[in-house]
Amino acid sequence: MTYLNLVNNVLRRMREDEVSSVQNNTYSKMVGDFVNDAKTLVEQSWDWSALRTTLTVETAAGIFNYAMTGAGNEFKVLNAYNDTDNWDLQYQTPLWFDQKYMKEEPQSGSPQYYTFNGVNSSGDTQVEVYPKPSTSGVYLRFNVVNRGQITDSVGAVIRPKLLSNDTDELIIPSLPVIHLAVALLARERGETGGTSAPEYFGIADKYLSDAIAMDAQKHPEETIWYTP
Repeated sequence: MTYLNLVNNVLRRMREDEVSSVQNNTYSKMVGDFVNDAKTLVEQSWDWSALRTTLTVETAAGIFNYAMTGAGNEFKVLNAYNDTDNWDLQYQTPLWFDQKYMKEEPQSGSPQYYTFNGVNSSGDTQVEVYPKPSTSGVYLRFNVVNRGQITDSVGAVIRPKLLSNDTDELIIPSLPVIHLAVALLARERGETGGTSAPEYFGIADKYLSDAIAMDAQKHPEETIWYTP
């Protein structure tokens, strides 16, 4: 659903006229702000399938620090693999990496461990690996949930963090976003012609829980608790 569709869905529920562009007037712009607030809250409520992607890093001989180009800084790693040598990559702390690289003679080989070390000038997360790659062309795969802005290798926006253009597409379920935006707007306005803001928040929570339950069926292993 597009940004404009989302805003008009909210406007109708608030008994307001639809607009031809989100930028039509001050009120539609405010509705757009609430839509983006709702979008962010819903995105953070669950590891949505639509936000999952794989980031790939290709090693260069002797280089242990890499920028995850285009990934930004708002993602969660689900798992990581050395795809070339077919083993899991294990997370280690920055302190552990400092000891390996600063206090010891670092080993060379195919990476087995990773950690994160800030962002580069483009705002992309930097990852460090160990052992220090001895060859080029080793592919490291990071399966992530990315809630931020995604750009391509030349900086063009593939998916924005916040919706801004009328045609920008929402890729997570739309109903929780619409009803949460209505609830936020109803609380701000103070009256909605019959339904209270707390009731709207209850409706939004129901749509959100239903959407999470539906999406969770794609990843049942993540909602099952095992006891040792």
